[in-house]
Amino acid sequence: MRNILIVEDDIMLNHGICFNLQADGFNVIPAYNLKEGENIFNSNNIDLIILDINLPDGNGFEFCKKIRENSNVGILFLTACDMESDIINGFKIGADDYITKPFSIDILMQRVEALIRRCSNKEKYEDTLVEGEFEFNFEKMLVTKNKVNIVLSPIEYKILKKLVKSKSQIVTRQALIDSIWDNDKEYIEEHALTVNINRLRSKIEDKSSNHKYIKTVYKMGYMWVGEKNEK
Repeated sequence: MRNILIVEDDIMLNHGICFNLQADGFNVIPAYNLKEGENIFNSNNIDLIILDINLPDGNGFEFCKKIRENSNVGILFLTACDMESDIINGFKIGADDYITKPFSIDILMQRVEALIRRCSNKEKYEDTLVEGEFEFNFEKMLVTKNKVNIVLSPIEYKILKKLVKSKSQIVTRQALIDSIWDNDKEYIEEHALTVNINRLRSKIEDKSSNHKYIKTVYKMGYMWVGEKNEK
């Protein structure tokens, strides 16, 4: 049974979401502030966090950034912060999805199901793939660079896997969206792919080097070039 942590200070809303998720067969753990949410996360095997931004004891963005330092657990923001800058910031710091209030409970249920599916539906690889200074084990969702582990979100893993498996081939933006967001792509914000690509680049590429492992092909898509000296 999948464990979902809900960090939401509106008691009635928290209870309502819990009720619907439990009816769908999930084990749901409610929290009403960040301190409580952090304690629950640290003491339980959590598969997905539904997270508000404005909470009594702090900001959900900061909690998300803290989690992303050492965990790739699914994170879905559910918040009244509906400015485009807030949505972009949410994706940049590690969110896998972002829903603004007011919202449809049916759409929330579908997006939770889709996110759980994306986080758990990993292809099997018998051996570790070595690519220059990188080692990829997509079965275990592990990526290392020069033997140092790189923490990626589930969406970042899927993007990287698609690009690495198609090395030196152009992968169109639509092909990435179709393969990564699957059946729920109609719910995805237009800029979500770009934000996730940029976030992935910031984690795997050296700021001091001009070399780009992920090459942007103008008006077409992206390409994994690996160790080639392409820019």
